[in-house]
Amino acid sequence: MKRFIPFMKSAPTVAVVRLSGAIGTAARGSLSDQSLAPVLEKAFSRGKPDAVALVINSPGGSPVQSSLIGARIRRLADEKEVPVIAFVEDVAASGGYWLAAAADEIYADESSVVGSIGVISAGFGAHVFLARQGIERRVYTAGKSKSMLDPFKPESKEDVTRLKTMLEQIHINFIRHVQKRRGDKIDKNDDLFSGDIWVGQSALEVGLIDGIAHLVPAMKARFGDKVQFRRYGPKRNWMSRFGAQIATDALSGIEERAEFARYGL
Repeated sequence: MKRFIPFMKSAPTVAVVRLSGAIGTAARGSLSDQSLAPVLEKAFSRGKPDAVALVINSPGGSPVQSSLIGARIRRLADEKEVPVIAFVEDVAASGGYWLAAAADEIYADESSVVGSIGVISAGFGAHVFLARQGIERRVYTAGKSKSMLDPFKPESKEDVTRLKTMLEQIHINFIRHVQKRRGDKIDKNDDLFSGDIWVGQSALEVGLIDGIAHLVPAMKARFGDKVQFRRYGPKRNWMSRFGAQIATDALSGIEERAEFARYGL
């Protein structure tokens, strides 16, 4: 009501968007550009916030979805002329750090895990097991590379070389994104892009974050004790939790826990 009364100044507002979980498109509840688009649009648009705070807790995931989400954040920040400040909770690694780097400033807890600026592809090979069981796999393709990295076939050097080339290209894109967003803040040491991780103060020393701080006290110190927080997040239909989706979500949950476990979480 205050905003309609002449000469009465409204309290500063900070829109808070939680980005928690693995980044991808397959799992329900995972972070994706499609699911976050309406959330981010509202956060940047409603009531002209003084800042948008991203609360990040993600071990990473899809490089494309990370890029799409990060690009959307930057586009909205530039269009609305609203600063973006990221606060890392447990982890902002790999794609999670890609999202953090989309912010103008990054802060973390003393024990937050940050970094992992690299690209990974992992899988299993089951051709020996099938052979021992007397099972013959039959695959027919049009295009010699159509069955690349088939886990039920012996690994070929050509496929591995092709995969590594793809991973290196994505890695270069990741490095460019971090260099563009962090500028002269980051350490020039090549180890920064080796896929290694840093914790709290160490992350600050190499320039991956701007300080050790938590959301509420940091925003009060910047905007005053009367600052108001408006929290935004994707809405979930509770009916979608039933039926076949339960099995899918359970498997996705296991995969997500495995991603967090890579960082000791």
